[in-house]
Amino acid sequence: MPSVIGLLEERERAAAERVEVLRTEADRVLAALREAELDWERFVVSRETVVEVLAGPDGVSEADTLASGDPEPSPSPSPSPSPSPSPSPSPSGAVPGSVVPEWCEGLVVSVLSPEYQRIMTVLIAAQRALFCKELASELGVEPVAAKVEGVRSKANRLVRQGWLVKEPSGRFALRAGVRGGGS
Repeated sequence: MPSVIGLLEERERAAAERVEVLRTEADRVLAALREAELDWERFVVSRETVVEVLAGPDGVSEADTLASGDPEPSPSPSPSPSPSPSPSPSPSGAVPGSVVPEWCEGLVVSVLSPEYQRIMTVLIAAQRALFCKELASELGVEPVAAKVEGVRSKANRLVRQGWLVKEPSGRFALRAGVRGGGS
């Protein structure tokens, strides 16, 4: 008759092998998920860029008008002012008219446009990294995929410009050295 310890060791080995197989599979799935998220983000940013470009001088987007089918244009948020043909950096390091300037030492949250300031303010107040859904919830955004993805797109833009970091878990956190002062 086999010993109890021997049976437990056999089951322990089988469980360890199963864990390793699942970890390998999880790594593969996470890599595929990251790739799919990057692809999705690229399309979200492309769509946002097209909407910005199509926005007329009165703040009405031709895309909104065409999509709604209304003869009257529907109001949409006006884009940030266009930079001059050769924008020169301001003393703060921000380029006039840019939505998200690249972060550098000394820049404060107040140089960002209001929608990006709100994201930064939530993260400053939270004092911890947040998942995008948590961030959207704190911003009062409806918990629907399209709205949450809009927040994710903005947060990822803040990551690309150096204001935030994105943890491997997908949480967003303030970059070390970023200050909220002046907001």
